[in-house]
Amino acid sequence: MNLPLLLLQLITIFTFLIRLSPLCSSSSTKTLILPLKLQAPPPQSGSAPNPSSKLSFRHNVTLTVSLTVGSPPQTVTMVLDTGSELSWLHCKKSPNLNSVFDPLASSSYSPVPCSSPICRTRTRDFPIPASCDPKKLCHATLSYADASSIEGNLASETFYIGSSPRPGTIFGCMDSGFSSNTEEDSKTTGLIGMNRGSLSFVSQMGFPKFSYCISGRDSSGFLLLGEASFAWLGPLNYTPLVQITDPLPYFDRVAYTVQLEGIRVSNKALPLPKSAFVPDHTGAGQTMVDSGTQFTFLLGPVYTALKNEFAQQTKGLATIINDPNFVFQGAMDLCYQIPPTRRSFSDFPGVTLVFQGAEMSVSGDTLLYRVPGMRKGSDSVFCFTFGNSDLLGVEAFVIGHHHQQNVWMEFDLAKSRVGLAEVRCDLASQRLGLGPNR
Repeated sequence: MNLPLLLLQLITIFTFLIRLSPLCSSSSTKTLILPLKLQAPPPQSGSAPNPSSKLSFRHNVTLTVSLTVGSPPQTVTMVLDTGSELSWLHCKKSPNLNSVFDPLASSSYSPVPCSSPICRTRTRDFPIPASCDPKKLCHATLSYADASSIEGNLASETFYIGSSPRPGTIFGCMDSGFSSNTEEDSKTTGLIGMNRGSLSFVSQMGFPKFSYCISGRDSSGFLLLGEASFAWLGPLNYTPLVQITDPLPYFDRVAYTVQLEGIRVSNKALPLPKSAFVPDHTGAGQTMVDSGTQFTFLLGPVYTALKNEFAQQTKGLATIINDPNFVFQGAMDLCYQIPPTRRSFSDFPGVTLVFQGAEMSVSGDTLLYRVPGMRKGSDSVFCFTFGNSDLLGVEAFVIGHHHQQNVWMEFDLAKSRVGLAEVRCDLASQRLGLGPNR
């Protein structure tokens, strides 16, 4: 994936798999549902931001699903990532890693030889082309924007979706490179790639569309594979995927790229031309919908305009921290001191992302995020949940999952579009039979 900024804080869930009755005509693409979990790690210690250096970027919330893999089936917990193509599992035990997939215990595991055409598949996940290892097996290295990497062999295995086995699914059996440093990291087995590439999980499974919904109330949600036709859902607003056929150095052609056209703070549109949101001749500046990134990141000029307008409209509502050395997660430098008496941010101006044909509104408590363990005296530190992608070295707009809370997100591969509808995801979960406790 181009921006899997989640890999330093992989987390676990306890969940189960529920299969729904078919809602579409093709027997090979039955509609299935998997619960999601969104969870943060324990707060870090510390009383105040370090005045001498910026905080390093750590993505500390992920979305995870549980599947079974192999013969006999082994339960795995995988991070849901619409920005990645190749799914992978940890396949080597280490002192810091307890949750792994054991290929030696599976009779259906089959490594991909380096002579296979699959080993020559071109994907942006592989900045270093796949190669032969000493056993003449296909060896792949994945590198990420947070400077981490992981490597291992491509292989095929049986993945179970509900009770349906899907043999021959290609994935990465990763055994070196990525080290787990926390207890939460050690509980997550791998990553499930959901972009539009040929090796992605959704492409290999043959589902023409999928949806997910993330609750802001109980830190849960669901992933729905296949058609979603529910009377209670109501109509979705669709925005088309941006298609660029020419190979450009900074444009990811298999990402879920939509066209951001403008941003409003309250009812005031930022004074920016539409060209500020359009990819340039190199492909830099695309807008990607990425469940593997927590927050939303904007190119420098757009971020600066949003930051200044939001700061102007929140004057008198909260105290801005004027410390140039404090940049939360390396890219978010608009932060506030919030006294313990403030319980919500319902009086703060909302931010609306305007896409071609659809809008996404961010308001209330979703606007600010509490920095774990950080305080200014008796006040907590909260930061604006939009960041500057230039500070990350990323040439793109990225819409993270924090701003997708309580939005039904439909990814329609057949019609090349993304659908959005505001919905209470906790209530939608109950309507789908999941309930609040699982």
